[in-house]
Amino acid sequence: MAAVTAQMTAQLRQCIFYHMDNESLDNANFLAGRLVALDPRKDDSLHLLALTYLRLGRHKAANDLSSKFGASGKHLGCAYVFALSCEALEEYQDGVAALEKAKALWIGRNHWNKHSETTRRHLPDAGMVWNLMAKLWRGHGDLHKAGECFIEAHKLNPLMWDSFTGLCDIGADVNISGCFKLTTEMADSSATMVANKDETKPAPQAVPMHTNGQAAMSTPINDSFTTNGKTSNEWSFQFPKIKGKGMFGSPPKTAAQPSWETPTTNGNDDDVEMGGLDHDTLGSLRDAPPAAPIRRSKTLSRLGFDSSKDASRLQAPSLKSFGRTHSDTTDGEDTASVTSRTTTAHKRTLSGHTTASDTSVQPRRSNRLFGQLTSSKPSSRGVPDGNSAATRREDLKKTKAAPVKGRGTSTVGRVVSGNRKVMPPGVDAKDPRSQSRNSVTIPPVPSKPAETIVLPDTAAIESLLSSFKQLGLGYLAQTRYDSKSAIHAYEALPIVHRDTAWVQGQLGKAYYEAAEYSKAEAAFEKMLRLQPTRIEDTEYYSTVLWQLKKPVQLAHLAHMLRDLDYEAPQTWCAIGNAFSATREHQQAIICFKRAVQVDPKFYYAWTLMGHELLTIENFDEAIRAYRKGVGKERRGYAGWYGLGKCFERMGKYEEAERHYRIAASINSQNHVLFICIGVVLERMKHRREALVQYTHAIQLCPTSAMGRFRKARTLMTLKMYPDALEELTELVSIAPEEANVWFMLGKCHKSLRNRGEALKCLTTALNLDAKATMYIKEAMEGIDDSEEEESDSE
Repeated sequence: MAAVTAQMTAQLRQCIFYHMDNESLDNANFLAGRLVALDPRKDDSLHLLALTYLRLGRHKAANDLSSKFGASGKHLGCAYVFALSCEALEEYQDGVAALEKAKALWIGRNHWNKHSETTRRHLPDAGMVWNLMAKLWRGHGDLHKAGECFIEAHKLNPLMWDSFTGLCDIGADVNISGCFKLTTEMADSSATMVANKDETKPAPQAVPMHTNGQAAMSTPINDSFTTNGKTSNEWSFQFPKIKGKGMFGSPPKTAAQPSWETPTTNGNDDDVEMGGLDHDTLGSLRDAPPAAPIRRSKTLSRLGFDSSKDASRLQAPSLKSFGRTHSDTTDGEDTASVTSRTTTAHKRTLSGHTTASDTSVQPRRSNRLFGQLTSSKPSSRGVPDGNSAATRREDLKKTKAAPVKGRGTSTVGRVVSGNRKVMPPGVDAKDPRSQSRNSVTIPPVPSKPAETIVLPDTAAIESLLSSFKQLGLGYLAQTRYDSKSAIHAYEALPIVHRDTAWVQGQLGKAYYEAAEYSKAEAAFEKMLRLQPTRIEDTEYYSTVLWQLKKPVQLAHLAHMLRDLDYEAPQTWCAIGNAFSATREHQQAIICFKRAVQVDPKFYYAWTLMGHELLTIENFDEAIRAYRKGVGKERRGYAGWYGLGKCFERMGKYEEAERHYRIAASINSQNHVLFICIGVVLERMKHRREALVQYTHAIQLCPTSAMGRFRKARTLMTLKMYPDALEELTELVSIAPEEANVWFMLGKCHKSLRNRGEALKCLTTALNLDAKATMYIKEAMEGIDDSEEEESDSE
């Protein structure tokens, strides 16, 4: 029973991986439950069951199942699944503790170049564990430890993109020249020569073609996970050792295959191959000259032969009882050796039952039967005499089947024509044809060159790392809100990378941060042309359309996103912006609330909700929304800006200044934030300090009309009229249609006693804004009054 259970668990493991690889997670979950019930070694089984729950999105179940061996760090797979579920459940410290306890199991593991279409690693290496630990520390709020873990992960695997982006997102001081470097493992595996996979491995035996139009069934007997040679520091997922018959009535594989012992999961780490025969091998075998017509599709499975094994390993039964003459086993042989060989073999009758064979105790039954059949020895490959065959079949059926010990090979022989007849050789026969008649003769397969693998060239990996570095330059500049550098980096990419939806989305966001909304719109439009079903980054696209005051295009985008994914937070952000563009603020707030219900971690929806609440002057709710946003993303400067704006509107200027400065420390390239700081300082009567902020804002954006206007007004308040006149003269060229600019310029000329210029500027302001006629005429009358006062004084 134990052997049957072991083989059942082996089959279940294969089926679980099969369903997981084909995204049939419900089936994998059900089978994993059966595996836990059968497998006495609960750690590996619980790991698979927890993994299926994790992939199904049932994080609480995955956390509960993996906690037994994962929370204590006894099993690496369980610890990793436990940490992943802790991240989803926001139990960050528990996940970190589990990974730390299992550190001895994953430290030093590196799976570089060990994953392919035919091999798998279902346990993580050190790079992946460091990366997950960094995310856990980041969720916990310890950005310093998160940065250290991200660095370790990136050192081990430079192509782990989210380890680099994680460093950028937490605001780490990243030196791009030290990133995306060729590691030692990459250099070792990237030989420029063609390496032989296994030079000593003989050519595999040809697989019998199925003429009935059906593919061969995959079972643990004929299509199991095969492994490459193990080393002392590698782990391999293998089946347990099995004795006796298989689940489906077939004996286990011959001793030529690798050991089926399953080591502990936390031990060595080797490939688990998921493929069958190589297509090149099959192609060469099909092109080879045809061999003798041998039917093996049914008989070989009964004999225990694996058709996927090498030809040299598909040999006759171990005793050679039907493959060699009587002279091969003389009396001079050691009795113990004969007995040991005999006990490891068995032969089948035509009905499929096994018979005991012990030549050291009594004469073989085949020799007694042979005395009755010598007169009818066949001389050709035709069908033997029917009476003889019937007599032999009747006698063989009387043989009682004996239990099989160990993994013996079958001793059934047959002629080349495919007749299942036991044809034992004569006692003194030396006919060379007897061996070919009575043994399982495997025709030689035409030799082919050893299978080769072209390992990746160092130049190819360096070229890939160079592309990643260029992408990293753009992303790093973007997280630092250096929009110009980010745009330049993305535009410098090769066209194959530049014309992708991801890059165009990043370009659109960079243009948006630079307040170049028209270019941002063009980038987002190209993004959707390249990938019409893309949802990511469309929340920024909707904001760009809101800024451009294009409600029709915004409504069209909202309808398109609703059809693509009704439950995506980006969809509800776009719908909310569409309502906001038409001044339906309450409906917009409802949409933004729906977005955060779908994804509570989507901080941009919290920020947009705060903007809408601020618009309707619901300051308490706006502050709550902004704080939720910055709680989800500490570097979301828009949330800090919103908090500052709320406190400013409430008259709490010190709090407003503090939040504005936090936002400016995150995004030091945004001139609007420094203007806001200056405004708050000016209202607190700190005009000199406000002037410094306005000057810095103008340095960041020389075309900023608001910055120059605020600076000029502050200079006039400080009675620095020549400097104010210089700023206003520059401002007129930037905003010639702004009535306030001409009005301010006229007052400056009035203060400088330039009556003609003052009247000219005030008249222009009157023409641009007729609603301000009363104020402008009052200023004009003041010019005449000032002239009369001057004349009286003289």
